[in-house]
Amino acid sequence: QVQLVESGGGLVQAGGSLRLSCAASGRTFSSSRYTMGWFRQPPGKEREFVADITWGGGRTRYADSAKGRFTISRDNAKNTVYLQMNSLKPEDTAVYCCAATNRYHSYYDYEYDYWGQGTQVTVSS
Repeated sequence: QVQLVESGGGLVQAGGSLRLSCAASGRTFSSSRYTMGWFRQPPGKEREFVADITWGGGRTRYADSAKGRFTISRDNAKNTVYLQMNSLKPEDTAVYCCAATNRYHSYYDYEYDYWGQGTQVTVSS
């Protein structure tokens, strides 16, 4: 089993920045070489893909809404994945969750095997 715990959310003004972290644990995590993703669910809307990163960190993908503003990274020595969010907008307000998949890459939440509980990000105008 893999456990994921997010942190770093909060209230920020438009134009500000936040750095989310996702700490992974579990005896299979390191050996399984998971691709890690960030998803978000805005209030009253469906969950949507934000970004993902392969095990070695060599390949990243972003939703159009995140390109140029968000950066996903990982430190496998610390079993932690990060999402640096800059130039935040009110429409970025959502619960942000990290997830792990055995697939090389996926935009689809149903292809992710493990999920964290999420961290709330609220961007005020």
